[in-house]
Amino acid sequence: MAKLHFYYSAMNAGKTTTLLQSNYNYQERGMNTLLFIPSIDTRHALGIISSRIGLQNEAHAFEKDFDFFNFVKDHAQKQKISCILIDEAQFLSKKQVFQLTHIVDELKIPVLAYGLRSDFMGEPFEGSKYLLALAEEITEIKTICHCGRKATMNARIDENGYVLREGEQVEIGGNDRYIALCRKHYMSGESSLSEQTLNKVTQKAL
Repeated sequence: MAKLHFYYSAMNAGKTTTLLQSNYNYQERGMNTLLFIPSIDTRHALGIISSRIGLQNEAHAFEKDFDFFNFVKDHAQKQKISCILIDEAQFLSKKQVFQLTHIVDELKIPVLAYGLRSDFMGEPFEGSKYLLALAEEITEIKTICHCGRKATMNARIDENGYVLREGEQVEIGGNDRYIALCRKHYMSGESSLSEQTLNKVTQKAL
């Protein structure tokens, strides 16, 4: 039975690697898939899903007004589609999440969405909020804070590694802009990078 799956985690937990591995598993068995990534993710080339460990795959880039249901329906009429995989699913709109439910319920195609649960201010993304509400299967992909506790928060950092508390919700970046922290260190604003910077400044002053 087809289901809507939401795989969520903090930054740098391996969501994209897991997505690409799942896609490989389908294709290895001769099954057709459709991959999607938001067009605002310009860290690599447009329409390319790329993981930190070097894996990558072509994908369809989507905007806020992109209609997932009609796009998938058109493709499904030409060939059997076994699975839909979406990277950076936090950037989906409410309307698009509902379109994914129609893909599952009406077209009988499973949808695997991978994304962050909350932004750098601890606020839920629109797409994640409705995926958490509507998905049949919700799975956390775990990673750890620098202290060894489970990381649940996404902190945006400056060039010195200090946690930022203000700014636009959407700012695309990698390890240079974001770090995964446990709630305690997110609240205190302590990151391993800021501690390293402070130690360097202290050593220079001695």
